[in-house]
Amino acid sequence: MDGEAISTDSESAVYAGADIVYYKEGQDSTYGAGNEDDGHSEEEAAEHTVVTITKAGTYRVSGTLSKGQIAIDLGEDSRDDESAVVNLILDNADITCTVASGIVVYNAYECGSDDTETATKDVDTTNAGVHIILADDSENTVNGSHVAKIYKEGTTQEDVDAGNAKKQWKFDAAIDSLVSIAFDAEEEGTGTLAVNSDNEGIETSRHLTINGGTITINSNDDAINANEDGVSVITINGGVLTCNAGGGKEGDGIDSNGWIVINDGVVVSAANATSQDSGVDSDNGIYINGGTVLASGNMYDEVSEDSEQAFVALSFADSVEAGQMFALKNADGEIVTVFSAANDFQTLVYSSSELTDGDYTLYEISSAEGVAVSGLYTEVTSVSDEVQLQGSKGAGGFGRMGGGMGKPNGERPEMPEGEAPDGQNGPDGQKGERPDMPEDSSEQASSVFTISGISNAFSRISELTIESSEEESSTNV
Repeated sequence: MDGEAISTDSESAVYAGADIVYYKEGQDSTYGAGNEDDGHSEEEAAEHTVVTITKAGTYRVSGTLSKGQIAIDLGEDSRDDESAVVNLILDNADITCTVASGIVVYNAYECGSDDTETATKDVDTTNAGVHIILADDSENTVNGSHVAKIYKEGTTQEDVDAGNAKKQWKFDAAIDSLVSIAFDAEEEGTGTLAVNSDNEGIETSRHLTINGGTITINSNDDAINANEDGVSVITINGGVLTCNAGGGKEGDGIDSNGWIVINDGVVVSAANATSQDSGVDSDNGIYINGGTVLASGNMYDEVSEDSEQAFVALSFADSVEAGQMFALKNADGEIVTVFSAANDFQTLVYSSSELTDGDYTLYEISSAEGVAVSGLYTEVTSVSDEVQLQGSKGAGGFGRMGGGMGKPNGERPEMPEGEAPDGQNGPDGQKGERPDMPEDSSEQASSVFTISGISNAFSRISELTIESSEEESSTNV
């Protein structure tokens, strides 16, 4: 700390030596809701060093913490104290924690309300209690684990059986915050952050905002999650964000229990290949107002027609393999974009300022020359091995494996009694199945994809076929 050996005094602004919160192995059901795979030994936990920040201020972190955690805890009273703000600058920091989150926030100023009655998609996290700032020209890594739900001390088996066991701790992500948090970049915006997790990537219990920098998340569940029901807002105002939730059995790329609002930046988000999850998933609504967005998965969570920027939702007739490239051309034959997804998918959302009213054509291709960011290409000069595609205008077909078109304004279809709603965790910890939605009418398949207005959906996308007038057959083109 400032060139001196770090203090072990818990009254210091920064000290080392706090006990790490982790899920202990070999516990009975009164300890928590975890399973055998969630447990860690005392020996493994003891190898970790917790570096705790206890005072408001700006802290620059450099170097390697090979087994440890950075914790921010300004005290419970800090949540109501507007001055209780920590700016944590990551400047070539490499943090690895195998038993819990690599960075965890317990207490700092909470800039947002938890009142569902007044909740709105428009939140201001400028004064959030924690800002993680990526230093210019820095490369930062946070490798983290999770802490399964631990019950409060004194929990009995009767409490567990009756569903009355109270949570003491639960951290799902490599970076986990119990208050609103913002990610920023220094002036040039050249800092990077790689987040790798055995569960979720980044999670907050209230709001999360990304303003800049290059952030790449690889997770075994949701890459980003904000979990306050009907309240949380994930806002993206800039930077380059890549989310890959393909490491486990399920997971959305970006998941909010409230709203998702994308105003600017580049967002490439891939859901798990084997589950009914989305590149972007929200309970209250998804709004794309700017930037460039490529979100892929096996379920389409409806983007609001009240978005300010045009978007297109594509549902393919068959599952698309990871890495398969597509080219979108405008009516003049100019290549608007080339894209591919990190994981197998069947539905995809694309939006950019270049997507304007007009006719477009879509092609499978084998390669492209251009500037690539996480499978999204710009400034494309050429493509190879074009195979033209066709699709039907409208949402028909989105209701099967190609996704569950939600009700307008982000509302969900009702689930049968006893099942978890909308893919959220149910009583047994498993995600409920999204029901099939009724198919609405779609136009006949066409090789022309006409964009008009903000919201555009095309379904049953497949290779273009030409119907023979003399024979009842078709030929692939």
